[in-house]
Amino acid sequence: MKSPRALKRRAAPEAPEHPSPPPRRARAPVRPTPLAQRLEAPSKATPQDLFTLALAWWKQGERFDIGRMAQALGVSRATVFRWVGTRELLYGEVISSLFEGALAIARKGARGEGPELVADITRRLFELLVTDAPLRTFVQQDAEYAMRILMSRSSTVEQRCAASIRTSLEEGVKQGHLRPVMDLDALAYVIIRIGESFLYRDAITGDPVDVESAITAIRLLLTVEKQDVRWKGR
Repeated sequence: MKSPRALKRRAAPEAPEHPSPPPRRARAPVRPTPLAQRLEAPSKATPQDLFTLALAWWKQGERFDIGRMAQALGVSRATVFRWVGTRELLYGEVISSLFEGALAIARKGARGEGPELVADITRRLFELLVTDAPLRTFVQQDAEYAMRILMSRSSTVEQRCAASIRTSLEEGVKQGHLRPVMDLDALAYVIIRIGESFLYRDAITGDPVDVESAITAIRLLLTVEKQDVRWKGR
């Protein structure tokens, strides 16, 4: 007969063959480096993004609103103002870029030489501007504000337009096709003023746009040369 001690040993539960390992300590989270954080973060807007947005709004006839633009780009109003300076300057950048594009198209298709070439370039340019729907919408929305941006002597639009016209005049002089009486800077400014007066006369005086009168005046201005006897002794 077995002893009680032997029976007690047989009744004890058997030990598991493979004891479970002790629980592991949780690893501390890996802290991302500053560079990794920047790479993972969504890219921030740039001044080029603002310019692209402004072009899109311009084509849609949408008035520029710095607050809404900042919200659309995910930046602060202060950032947008730091990029552009003022809302007027932003308009100036957009309109100037479109003017330069229209002028390039006009120059590419123009024919003739000397005064006739300049007159043909001007005609083609004015026709593009007259039929530009966003520009006409901008002028009609607030004529006084539009004229301040388009025609102000301090405006980037007028300054860049005059510089582009002067480049065309200078090429004509170098080729011997133009011999203007006036200084080229002054002549370019006068041409711009003539064009503005007839191109935006509907906003200025209420009269219809008159491209033909503008072209005639500019052609007459360019055909007066230094050797013209009418200018001797003056």
